[in-house]
Amino acid sequence: MDLGLTGKKALVTGGTRGVGRGIVLALARAGVDVVTCYQQPGEAVTALERDLKEIGGDHLVVQADVSDPAQVAALVEHARVKFGRLDLVVNNAGAISHIPYAELPVEEFQRVFAVNVTGAHLVIQNALPLLDAGSSVVSIGSKAVDAGIPLRSHYTATKAALAGLNRSLAKEFGAKGIRFNVVALGVVETENLYKMPEEQRALMVERYSAKTALGRLGLPEEVAGAIMWLASDLSRYVTGSTVSVDGGIS
Repeated sequence: MDLGLTGKKALVTGGTRGVGRGIVLALARAGVDVVTCYQQPGEAVTALERDLKEIGGDHLVVQADVSDPAQVAALVEHARVKFGRLDLVVNNAGAISHIPYAELPVEEFQRVFAVNVTGAHLVIQNALPLLDAGSSVVSIGSKAVDAGIPLRSHYTATKAALAGLNRSLAKEFGAKGIRFNVVALGVVETENLYKMPEEQRALMVERYSAKTALGRLGLPEEVAGAIMWLASDLSRYVTGSTVSVDGGIS
C-alpha cells in the first residue's frame, strides 16, 4: 500500500540501532528523506549510512546527544538546512538501566530523565518552527507504564511523563494541525537480544512470547509500520493517543 509518504521529511532520534534503525530504514524505503542521530560512533553508524545509500534518497546521519540542549539545537538546524521543514519527528532515543529502587542513585534517575523526557522536549521545542499543518510528532513509549516493571521504576516514570507531555501538546497545537502521539512498545526483537548468552536469550524469548496474544516478540519493522501510519494522512484524525504495538502483551 502506498501511504503517500514519498518526499516527506523526517527527523528520527537514535536511529542507528534497534527500533530506531528499523524506523529509519522503513521510512527511507517508503520515500521519506531522513535526518537521524547517534550518540557514539561505531559500526552501527557506518552500517546505517551504507544501507541508506543503497536505498537512495536524501539522508543525513549526525552525532548528537539529545540530553544536551546545544547538540539538539545543532541537530534540528541540520534538518532545517537540509530540508527547510519537517513532516515527521520521531523521539526514539532512550536510556534504560535496571537498578533496585532502594539503591537508585539520583544521578542515574536524572540521567534517564534527561534523555527520555528532557531530550524529547528539546527535540520537539526546537523542531516547532519546522512543523506545519499535517506534521506528525511521535514519541516511543512503553507498555511498562501500564504493567510496571521491577528495577525500572525510573525508566517507567519517564515513559509515563512522555504520555502526559503528548496529551498536553496535542491540545496546545491541535488548532495548528500538528498531531502528537505515543507508540507504546512491548518487547521487540533487536540486536541487543542476540548479545545475550544463548540460554538466557532463549529463556527471555520464551517468557515474553508467552505473555503476548500473538505468541511472539515484535520486530522493528512492525513498530515502523505504526510510525508510517501516524505519518500518513490515514491517521489525520488521530492525536493525543497512545497506540500500543505490543502483540497484545499482558
